[in-house]
Amino acid sequence: MGDTGPCGPCTEIHYDHVGGRNAAALVNQDSPEVVEIWNLVFMQFNREPDGRLRPLPQCHVDTGMGLERLVTVLQGKRSNYSTDLFSPLLGAIERGSQAPPYQGKLGAEDAHHVDMAYRVVADHIRTLSVCIADGVFPGPSGAELVLRRILRRAVRFSSEVLRAPPGLLSPLVPIVVEILGEAYPELEREKSQIMRIVGDSEDAFLASLQRGRRIIDRTVQKGGDGAVFPVGVAWSLYRNLGFPLDLVGLMVEERGLSLDKAALDELAVQEAEMKVRNQQADEAPARLQLDLHSLAELQRQGVPSTNDAPKYSYTLEADGRYGKKATAPPQV
Repeated sequence: MGDTGPCGPCTEIHYDHVGGRNAAALVNQDSPEVVEIWNLVFMQFNREPDGRLRPLPQCHVDTGMGLERLVTVLQGKRSNYSTDLFSPLLGAIERGSQAPPYQGKLGAEDAHHVDMAYRVVADHIRTLSVCIADGVFPGPSGAELVLRRILRRAVRFSSEVLRAPPGLLSPLVPIVVEILGEAYPELEREKSQIMRIVGDSEDAFLASLQRGRRIIDRTVQKGGDGAVFPVGVAWSLYRNLGFPLDLVGLMVEERGLSLDKAALDELAVQEAEMKVRNQQADEAPARLQLDLHSLAELQRQGVPSTNDAPKYSYTLEADGRYGKKATAPPQV
């Protein structure tokens, strides 16, 4: 998926929802009628930074199937959201909001973004539930920051577009558990914690959302540079209140203005470069890193792998602290 790393030729399986025709020209053309449901990548090369392809010491097949897309085919639907993996969630969202029923509209047909909001909330609550069950909580950095932005996007769409009262998201968690719990039993085990974290995070962001809405409204009332919303205000909403920029764009668009996305992208690039410089300044000299070809050569020469078993040999003391078991000296 990146510029370097393991890669190889692939074969893909695409499904034509129409059928009875030669749809080869529609493959990988973003057609909603012809969708990829499966692929297999024959991992046999490593693409080096200079672009060369070096044979891998070991070859593998990387295969992936889209569960929702396969269910769509099996149930004779045209959209993932029309299957029973999503329909119970969409029904619950309708009952918990003031929005009209879900109609599956896309693009220009979905003039007020209502159907998009249905899809966002249904998809995001599944993501939140599975991630929190796996121990990733909404937070300030890394994967936790991504999850926090996903939650805030769901809250914004439920509140602003679907006109749902506060607290829509948490009651959706048991429905996710009912749909996915058999495959992911950790969802059932962590259901109460997921509901609590989602509910608390939703309440906290709704307060920020109200504040951000007031800031946007005051800025619009003051006028300024024609139909373009001030970049500095948009960036402040993103950096200080945690508003994803796409949500700022939607809120601004609803008020008849637009965002200077190029200027915002430039600010994002500058901030990323600053983080890299600060990180490089703080880091100690990098340790030697062996690539997969070097590791394969060590194995060929009979150098044994490091025995990591001793670091997993521990006991839990009565006071909750970890203690080591008596073991032989670790091998390296």
